[in-house]
Amino acid sequence: MPRKKPVSIQKLAQDYLGYDDLRPGQEAAIASVLEHRDTLAIMPTGSGKSAIYQLAAAHIPGSTIVVSPLLALQKDQVESIAAEVGHAAVVNSTISSSDRANIFEQWRNGEIEFLFLAPEQFNNADTIEHLQSAPPSLFVIDEAHCISEWGHSFRPDYLRLGTVITALEHPTTLALTATASPPVREEIIQRLGMENPRIIVRGFDRPNLRLAVENYDDEAEKREIFIKRIQQLTKPGIVYVATRKATESLAEALKEAGINAIAYHAGLKTKEREQAQNAFMSDEAEVIVATTAFGMGVDKPNVRFVLHYNISDSIDSYYQEIGRAGRDGDPANIILFYTPDDLNLRKFFSGGGKLEKEKVIELAELVRQQSEPIHPKSLKSLMDLSGIKLKTTLSHLELFGIVEALPTGEVFAKPDAPDLGQAAEEVLHAQERKTKVERSRIEMMRNYAEIQDCRRRYLLNYFGDPCEELCGNCDNCAAGIANTQDDQRKPYQLNSRIAHKSWGEGIVMRYEGDKIVILFDEVGYKTISLEAALLRGLLQRMG
Repeated sequence: MPRKKPVSIQKLAQDYLGYDDLRPGQEAAIASVLEHRDTLAIMPTGSGKSAIYQLAAAHIPGSTIVVSPLLALQKDQVESIAAEVGHAAVVNSTISSSDRANIFEQWRNGEIEFLFLAPEQFNNADTIEHLQSAPPSLFVIDEAHCISEWGHSFRPDYLRLGTVITALEHPTTLALTATASPPVREEIIQRLGMENPRIIVRGFDRPNLRLAVENYDDEAEKREIFIKRIQQLTKPGIVYVATRKATESLAEALKEAGINAIAYHAGLKTKEREQAQNAFMSDEAEVIVATTAFGMGVDKPNVRFVLHYNISDSIDSYYQEIGRAGRDGDPANIILFYTPDDLNLRKFFSGGGKLEKEKVIELAELVRQQSEPIHPKSLKSLMDLSGIKLKTTLSHLELFGIVEALPTGEVFAKPDAPDLGQAAEEVLHAQERKTKVERSRIEMMRNYAEIQDCRRRYLLNYFGDPCEELCGNCDNCAAGIANTQDDQRKPYQLNSRIAHKSWGEGIVMRYEGDKIVILFDEVGYKTISLEAALLRGLLQRMG
């Protein structure tokens, strides 16, 4: 039998989307999907992640499911699908039951190429049944970092997507995200049940973004200079703060200074949030002052600055937020207004929401007492636990073999479950590990704020996109204090496994001058003096 002629991905891009060239990572991700490999593509916002599944689906027989977290984002994605690629539809809470029935009828008949769904749609048993009647050939998870408990965008309903994928006979799975450090990647792969996945990390360098940090010890001085800085900068722009109260306070202060600013946070009513976002998107408002609730799915090309009045909880969050600037390729300013005291607030947030062993056992026992599978909503009415905490605990109990989940979200007790007390200890250990890693990620953010080296190189290396050169477009490079890295001082290979006498096993992430940064499995990121590590024999190569 003659060999099938390999598809030209560049020709697909030209024929279907009119692209003359693909961006870094796009071609590699498309090739991986066309080989029917589960793929995790980590590429910055605005790098054309949707083109990956559009072009792959254009060549793969069968239909494609795209899980997308926001209704507005789904609408934009459906509208962006080229007619040449295929018919797209969306099923969400805003469509009528008759439209829903009609869409699923078209799905069964193979008339829909792309079906967009929010993860909450899998709560409906009939959704799974409709999809099983004509299983997809490609299952796409957009904003895949929502599956990870490490990030502020965590969505508990993403946790059961692995079960959904299994119920649909495990089609080729493509997970897309703009930010995923090693702990997040590990969790995405595990939760989705990805089989021998290819991980593609590309295009994190945004050379048009000028990176800077301004240090302050006095809050009054910081606020005064912050307002002056915004008066001077080209607009529009985004300001991120840590609390809802701060959004209102700073927006008001900016208005008093003659700047058309608007506040945005999750505490506002839906209509108020929509009005604030629309005002900013239409350039009616010059500046939007927001918590992390603002940004996902927002694609405004002319954002000329992103300022952080408070430090972010991690490099992951920070990079995603600053990535909303300069998408048109023109210069944009990125400034972190750093006060060391802000770290205390972040550490306080990271220590919240701890579980008690008794609650874990109580929840597991409740599931055991049920004669049939029970939905988390029903469990919530029987227990004093928040919805997010309950779903997260159930997910951990599933990982440790105590309960099993259906694609629709209901859970039941596994008959051959291990000892409940021991499993509860494992759940608490996993939570303790999570807290330690979260604290270590705050330390990585502090390091970024205080580092006397190239800031862009620091960010790129954090995401596993190695960079040796100085960027020339950050404050440290401009001041001449960034250093060229010395290859002679790298006794351990990047991404290699090592073991520490006290902290266990980890991965070598990067070098910072005379220090080495390691991501340990149990305690998170640690920065160690290279000289001390070598002299005292602290680190041992694995394998």
